[in-house]
Amino acid sequence: MKTWLMKNRSMALRSAGTLLALVLLAILLYQSGWDDISAALQKISLQTLALAFGCILISRFFIIARWYVLLRSADVKIPFKDAASLVFTGLFANNFLPTSIGGDVVRLAGAIQMGYDQAICLASIVADRITNMVGMWLAAPLGLWQLFTVPALGFQAGALQSAALAGFWEKAWGFVRRTLASLTIWVKKPSALLAALGCALGNMLFSFSAYYFLIHGLGGSLELWKVIGLFSLAYFVSVVPISINGFGVSELTITFLLTHFGGVSLPVSATVAVLHRMIMMTVSLPGALTLPGVLARMDRSKATLAKS
Repeated sequence: MKTWLMKNRSMALRSAGTLLALVLLAILLYQSGWDDISAALQKISLQTLALAFGCILISRFFIIARWYVLLRSADVKIPFKDAASLVFTGLFANNFLPTSIGGDVVRLAGAIQMGYDQAICLASIVADRITNMVGMWLAAPLGLWQLFTVPALGFQAGALQSAALAGFWEKAWGFVRRTLASLTIWVKKPSALLAALGCALGNMLFSFSAYYFLIHGLGGSLELWKVIGLFSLAYFVSVVPISINGFGVSELTITFLLTHFGGVSLPVSATVAVLHRMIMMTVSLPGALTLPGVLARMDRSKATLAKS
């Protein structure tokens, strides 16, 4: 047992973090009052849910386009349908596979087995992540402004503000170092980077708009720019490797930020966080359909290598 824990310490810690976060989320939902949550859910219409679903679906295609632009600009002649298949497979892995290995690893493995250049595919995925993070950093000041101007929690708010600022600068410095190391292929192709950044911003706009529609559909009220700012901060918390794919931690962070800095009631905040996760999982289901195709391509690639 000890040997297994030593070899799988990261997985064990993330699993424990996920379980703890989910338990805390369940307690939070219980304390919110099931009657209040039920009342909030009764206010939301099917049209609002469909609108939120559509926004998240569109945001996924911006993710595909972002990676596709980076690959094509690096002379990887990948068809759009292959890029879409790999991205949805990665999203499905993120949402449904009980593993600490993220969807990016699944996406990379599929691309390599399809015969695309390993080094360029890896660099493109790193560049894809960095481009997405740039978009989040561009929106982060909107969230930081709210943290520093809303006196919601006294000492706790001050501690959160200090931690957020410290984490922001720490990640900013790490970003600079990773950018210099990972974007060498694209430094001479600024138009591709700008196009990828545009896709990242499009993904953010539609993904955060889904939160906006859910908040208002449940009876809450919050301006779109505040939604963008707060949820960009929630993103940076969710990528900290303390749970599996951010499960539980992301929902707790969103609930906390909406309640204490967005002025949204606790039942609505918690319900929005859970509903958004459920819609994201639903949208990623096409990955289950594309996964057999990706595996088939991997098998054909292995067969070709065996014959050569």
